[in-house]
Amino acid sequence: MTEYYVPTTSSETELVEKRSRFIGHVWPIDSEEEARSHIAEMKSKYHDARHNCWCYILREGNIMRYSDDGEPQGTAGQPMLEVFRRENVENVCCVVTRYFGGILLGTGGLLRAYTRSAKDALDSAGISVVRRRIMIGFNCPYHLFERMKLEIESFNGSIDEIIYGADVRLHLLLPEELVEQFADKVTDFTAGGVSTEVLGERFQAVPRR
Repeated sequence: MTEYYVPTTSSETELVEKRSRFIGHVWPIDSEEEARSHIAEMKSKYHDARHNCWCYILREGNIMRYSDDGEPQGTAGQPMLEVFRRENVENVCCVVTRYFGGILLGTGGLLRAYTRSAKDALDSAGISVVRRRIMIGFNCPYHLFERMKLEIESFNGSIDEIIYGADVRLHLLLPEELVEQFADKVTDFTAGGVSTEVLGERFQAVPRR
């Protein structure tokens, strides 16, 4: 079964360390263009900040990039990147903006602050697992529709489309490992009156936490 992890949504968090403000942002992305757009947006929005450090990871092409943006080498972008690598999160962009508070943090302090800021932003965004789902189609008699929805839910499925006609036409997404079991269930449930067909597949993100 193919699966991978991505941020559930975008987020913004703030950390204050010895009067320096660290503003963390995380976004789910699908391309380098999206990542660069988010980075440019933060550099423009926080143009008066001392640093706008960033990193991003893309599943396609196994792309990983980062920048310390003037901080001592190895204290910002790379530690931020490691936060996402440890969690196996891909298709993610993170920018941590620092407003200097007048007190030097040292390399160890910077590394800890940027790491924590990236982790806080990821925790706020949440993590979803992207799994391959199989799309199934079948016609359901109206009198069985409500009971069928409960069966779909019990198989961790989701209804993608409902078409009302002589019967209710259902298109739903199921975990790939449960497709055959669900098909057998529908056959038993309808006393052989309904059979399912595979229409295709789709990758779908489901929150892990």
